[in-house]
Amino acid sequence: MILIAIGANLPREGGGTPIETCRWAVGRIATIPGLRVTAVSAWYESAPIPPSGQPPYVNGMVAAEGEVDPATLLAALQAIEAEAGRRRTVANAARPLDLDIVAMGDCVRDAPDPILPHPRAEERAFVLLPLRDVAPDWCNPRTGHGIGASIAALADQQIRRLEGA
Repeated sequence: MILIAIGANLPREGGGTPIETCRWAVGRIATIPGLRVTAVSAWYESAPIPPSGQPPYVNGMVAAEGEVDPATLLAALQAIEAEAGRRRTVANAARPLDLDIVAMGDCVRDAPDPILPHPRAEERAFVLLPLRDVAPDWCNPRTGHGIGASIAALADQQIRRLEGA
């Protein structure tokens, strides 16, 4: 299973709210050759990490199946981000779209990019809660931690499920 985190906290180039951009991104991910979207999580609103004056983020998770090289998938996701108007400036800057590969099956790799599984996945409620929606039995292949244990170990973070979103 391929897990892709989606987040946005600024309007997309050409307009659209962050949640509209996230939904748009799901459609764009579904067009990546060799990939088939199998599930999409609920949407969540979370405070920026680290804390800042940015607007809150909308976050979700896509589960997919397929045969695609990690570097090829990363390049495709970065092209979708650019299409949405993302410009890479400083780390943790507000953005119209953020797409991260959280995991690709049991693949563990430290280099080249992408590092798999995502090195900060277990530290972020905005990754783990949507991940639990699409893969409740997921276990981090690097640490062996199950999703429930990872969520229980989280530091307190501001996040809420968006109802009807």
